[in-house]
Amino acid sequence: MIKKVKASLSEKVLLLFLITLGIFSFSFFFITKNKCFFVKKVDLEKIQFSKSENIVVMNVECGNVIIELFSNTSPNSVKRFKSLIEKGSYDRSAFYRVLKDTLIQAGDLEYGNIDNINYFKVGSGKSGLGNLQSELSNKYNFEEGTLALARRDGLNTEDSEFFIILKNIPLYNGEFTPVGKVIYGLDALKKIKSAAKSEYVLRPDYINYFKLLK
Repeated sequence: MIKKVKASLSEKVLLLFLITLGIFSFSFFFITKNKCFFVKKVDLEKIQFSKSENIVVMNVECGNVIIELFSNTSPNSVKRFKSLIEKGSYDRSAFYRVLKDTLIQAGDLEYGNIDNINYFKVGSGKSGLGNLQSELSNKYNFEEGTLALARRDGLNTEDSEFFIILKNIPLYNGEFTPVGKVIYGLDALKKIKSAAKSEYVLRPDYINYFKLLK
């Protein structure tokens, strides 16, 4: 007859510790693999907007990002921006340039689509609509969440590319055309993939789709 051997208290404690460690390790692995785990989801059905015609929705890997456009501050730039959104031109546009916790940039319609991105030319592409005149404003403060049109070295070279800043950058005041500001979902943008030693990203994250709310 085989006698059952009772586990000692120390053995029970050790077993409990190993089980707890296993659960913790699995949970930690799951959370670190899922970069969107702590990002609060934005539910459009629960938000009321006073000027819905100036609201656009950008969907990225970690959820919706709600942006209010400055139709009074930069009317021509906003008109171009809305037109490109309505055409679906920004869908699958890559965030090819990312400064961690500082800035993300996308909108190269010629070379920056994730399906055929050209790493040698991205950032130099055109929309085919021509350049815009810069609409600078010394009264606007470039605060966290501001969306502005990117340009080359000189003024009046804005086209389709845009950037969003992830922190306050007073140095940009009066230097770039402000188009809008993120009012919900900034945390989702802070999870956009960045590179360790460069501001240009290989296999970058991208915009799933961009749409007008109204």
